[in-house]
Amino acid sequence: MAERRKIYLETITAEEAVARLTAALEAAGWGTAAEVIPVAEALGRVTAEGVTARISSPHYPAAAVDGIAVRAADTYGASETSPVRLGPGQYVWVDTGDPLPPGRDACIMVEDLNRLPDGQVEIYAAAAPWQNVRPIGEDVVATELVVPAGTVLRPQEIGALLATGNVAVPVRRRPVVTFIPTGDELVQPRPDPGPGEIIEFNSRVVLSLVQEWGGEPRRHEIVRDDYEALKAAVAAAVETSDIVVVNAGSSAGSQDYSVHVLGELGQVLVHGVAIRPGKPFMAAVVGGKPVLGLPGYPVSTWLTADLFLKPLVYRFLGLPVPSRPRLQAQLTRRLTSPMGVLEFVRVKVGQVGDRVVATPMGRGAGVISSLVRADGVFFIPPDREGLEEGAPVEVELLRPREEVLRSLVAVGSHDIILDLVESHLRRRGLGLSSAHAGSLGGLVALRRGEAHVAGVHMLDEASGEYNVAYVRRYLGRPARLVLLGRRDQGFMVQPGNPKGIRGFGDLARPDVRFVNRQRGAGTRILLDYHLKQEGVDPAQVDGYRREEFTHLAVAAAVASGTADCGLGIRAAARALGLDFVPVTQEEYELCIPLEHWDHPGVQAIRELLTDPAFRAEAEALGGYDLRDAGRVREV
Repeated sequence: MAERRKIYLETITAEEAVARLTAALEAAGWGTAAEVIPVAEALGRVTAEGVTARISSPHYPAAAVDGIAVRAADTYGASETSPVRLGPGQYVWVDTGDPLPPGRDACIMVEDLNRLPDGQVEIYAAAAPWQNVRPIGEDVVATELVVPAGTVLRPQEIGALLATGNVAVPVRRRPVVTFIPTGDELVQPRPDPGPGEIIEFNSRVVLSLVQEWGGEPRRHEIVRDDYEALKAAVAAAVETSDIVVVNAGSSAGSQDYSVHVLGELGQVLVHGVAIRPGKPFMAAVVGGKPVLGLPGYPVSTWLTADLFLKPLVYRFLGLPVPSRPRLQAQLTRRLTSPMGVLEFVRVKVGQVGDRVVATPMGRGAGVISSLVRADGVFFIPPDREGLEEGAPVEVELLRPREEVLRSLVAVGSHDIILDLVESHLRRRGLGLSSAHAGSLGGLVALRRGEAHVAGVHMLDEASGEYNVAYVRRYLGRPARLVLLGRRDQGFMVQPGNPKGIRGFGDLARPDVRFVNRQRGAGTRILLDYHLKQEGVDPAQVDGYRREEFTHLAVAAAVASGTADCGLGIRAAARALGLDFVPVTQEEYELCIPLEHWDHPGVQAIRELLTDPAFRAEAEALGGYDLRDAGRVREV
């Protein structure tokens, strides 16, 4: 292995990174290539040159109707009051598309004829020359341009090419993109990876994008953290590909070999871009071809592929990069961002009243589910230290605009039943744009006009009643509370409850590690209420400040062994195979301001809650009682 020196990350803008790579590729002569393929197999391909008609369409004079072909002169004088009769020698029966018989110059539709028993026909209107006849080249004349260069072939272009005698067509070759996953920790997808084993899915994500963009994807086998093995893999891929992608190994860690391999095989142009996430992105030219190093975290991989790989695929195809639909929205909360960095923010989007709102999601680079749940993305410019609540943002949509604007926006407490609700709403052509902000956060979002509904389950210490007091205190306008269901709350513990946790007093024990919910969550309020009842200071609870945003996240922490217990719903414990120590049964309700009561999504949920099949499906999750689901309380 060649001696390597430490190469530190360089910080340049995304625009400068693209400019460097583009200039180097132009100098290397990298670009489009053509091939000839059958027209019948060319759907979605891009024409490499203009294609002209080899024959006219139609290539003979053709009858345009079912009826008779005649000499127009034989029909002159025909009218409703003075019909003209034609004998068998004066007409020829034709069907649509038949060649026009010799000596005939017009056609009359069968509906405009009266057939007589003696073989004659009676007509009631004179035919003009070339009436109901398709002349040669009516559609396209031979040598005429049918499809220009750079056309993405649709079904209609396929038809036009075949109609004009073209059975083969020159198209731009699809760029072959080889993806090389690297890392000792990677394993093929399977349901039972062991500790320290990471399922390799980035290749499937990026190569699916490549296929969507029009490229030809190829996946290399996993390459372990070995310099010579990576060097051989890259060299071989460059020989057989138009673009090579190396995933992971682009940072400055002790086993991040990619930059050194590419420096030995070619020229490294970029190593570090001022974007977040995705800073370790790398670009090189090896053998006159682009080789990209994408960071390993899945969101970073997706973003850098979108910013840097996508333009290369479209450039090879000779097409402009298509832009996503955009939507102006108002930010629902303040965001901070480091100066000098272009930051990528995932958001949930919806229209509440006459406002389109964008609610930021988690910003972690490893959270692939955030891309699944996101409705759109926007960028915080590098010259800003963040954006204030209410700031206008231009969101690039990841879902159809109509779907986003029709979505029911729900902000508040998390519940697994809401996932069922979302599936049922989608079957009805509606969407659910939900953000987990806790019960109190949901009421605040309603007050600000940022949501249609909020999931709430907050116990009032003074009255012992759920939700009503909080709605009156924080919402400040008329609303209705719709009971989604009663659910069991309790301690989620390891199977067999090895720590013997029975009550809230056990949380003060030094051998018990707890995992909490975020401030404002109804479960957090329930915890604080019982700790106070037991006389336990929160400072005595190991893990009180460790916060998760969903019941399933709490359950996952317990299941992984990083916590001994957490407070949550029975359904979450059951989903992850945990034991459950019940504490109480609580009412989980949807708070709906009156102005949103008639929203199609609200009415659809109310219908679902009265559906016995839906109730059975929800109760099968465990720990739910939906007998009174759909009950309405005025507040």
